[in-house]
Amino acid sequence: MNLVVNGERLEVRNDTSVKVLIESLQLSEKRVAVELNGHVVRKAEWSKVVLLDGDKMEIVHFVGGG
Repeated sequence: MNLVVNGERLEVRNDTSVKVLIESLQLSEKRVAVELNGHVVRKAEWSKVVLLDGDKMEIVHFVGGG
């Protein structure tokens, strides 16, 4: 199945959840926010939200510094 993640096409398995995708991209769950089809997905829901073909996702990384 195909998704659009941060403007780029990405192919994933049919049963992929937001949590599994974040892990497969080797991103730290502590420093990431996810928007799926225009709606923010709370971290507590990541394992419950299964992605669908054609979904559009934006992943934002938080960077510390000063």
